[in-house]
Amino acid sequence: MATNKKKGTQAEAEVGEIVSRSEQFIEKHSKHILYVILGIAAVIALFMGVRHGYLMPREKKATSALFKGEQYFARDSFALALNGNGADYEGFEAIIKEYGNTKAGNLAKAYAGICHFRLGELDQAMKNLKAFKGKDQMISPAVIGLIGDCYVNMGQAKDAISYFEKAAKAANNTVVSPSFLKKAGIAHESLGQFQEAEKAYTTIKEKYSTSMEAADIDKYITRAKLSAK
Repeated sequence: MATNKKKGTQAEAEVGEIVSRSEQFIEKHSKHILYVILGIAAVIALFMGVRHGYLMPREKKATSALFKGEQYFARDSFALALNGNGADYEGFEAIIKEYGNTKAGNLAKAYAGICHFRLGELDQAMKNLKAFKGKDQMISPAVIGLIGDCYVNMGQAKDAISYFEKAAKAANNTVVSPSFLKKAGIAHESLGQFQEAEKAYTTIKEKYSTSMEAADIDKYITRAKLSAK
């Protein structure tokens, strides 16, 4: 019992010494600690000020401008959507230049890339599409796959394949993935890579059997097999 009491007294003494040292440290370095706290507070205040006073208003303006472009885009008026109407809308390219660091500005890059692609301006389309950043399972894979379409139209099937396969993997769903796997298979066939083409088609059959592409995929598999002989 006495031993436990002794240990308890010793522990209390050690705790007291630690507390005393902490108090001495705080007293000795109080100004430095205060400066650090004030510095952290200033950074937080700056962040909140930038967010509410600068970033959020810019995001709102960019979103408003993007909405008008989306209306032209929906009507297949790609030139107007891209370059503006000369009156109350400046175009996706202007939105990218002015608000490129906002979410709406990032989305404008995807829209602009599609517009350029539809207008046959492949180099500029690829520039915009590659600048787009996204991680969702619909828009981002579609953008990646469209880069593959650009390469196909430029006669660069090998480069196209890597983007088609990347798009299919990023989407990983029955809506987008089978479409790009089929494009990858066709591109492989154009390069005489029939075994790789068969593999892409077979993936559609086995992994995405309920997709539209799977309905007639057997004929593509057969064609690739026969061509490989």
